[in-house]
Amino acid sequence: MSDKHHNSNLHIHLKIMSEEAMTELGACLAKWVRLGSVIYLDGDLGAGKTTLVRGFLRAFGHQGAVKSPTFTLVEPYSLENNIFYNYNELEDVLKPDDNNKHLTQSKAELRADDVKIYHFDLYRLEDPEELEYVGIRDYLDGQSIALIEWPEKGYGVLPGADLIIKITHLNQGREVELLPQSENGRVIVSKLSKDIKTDFLIHDDIK
Repeated sequence: MSDKHHNSNLHIHLKIMSEEAMTELGACLAKWVRLGSVIYLDGDLGAGKTTLVRGFLRAFGHQGAVKSPTFTLVEPYSLENNIFYNYNELEDVLKPDDNNKHLTQSKAELRADDVKIYHFDLYRLEDPEELEYVGIRDYLDGQSIALIEWPEKGYGVLPGADLIIKITHLNQGREVELLPQSENGRVIVSKLSKDIKTDFLIHDDIK
């Protein structure tokens, strides 16, 4: 298997062999997602969508259980007592300290209790208009991060995705494709492609 980068058609194509690897992918993704991002999670029941979300949230310091909100449609998370760095915009500001190898703090850091992450599961949604009743526009106000399972159920009401993550069952493991849908999504995929740990993820192809 080979690693390839073709910026003209940027996407990531992976083979995930374990739950640990799916969790690690979620953690890697969290590093590069900016506020206002909308991520669609496309995959059958049991594909690993919620496992990926669990890794994403734990990367921000969430220690509690992470379950798919099948009956409530959305589960909100407020990340208290942690720091969220917008790496896309601040990577030139936050530099490692050569003495202790930790990121130095700056005026650019954001309190994590200012960060809202919403995990949606629309599997039981019968009509996309129901999203208006739950206040979808208030959730997706450009100041939060949204991870949406079964987004096709909300077609016509949901905003477009910055990134679509497709997860497919294989005889062994999962096939995962990360497909950017906006400039924000392309930045995420570009950064992520350089950050993925090959000891967790088998690179089937990265384009």
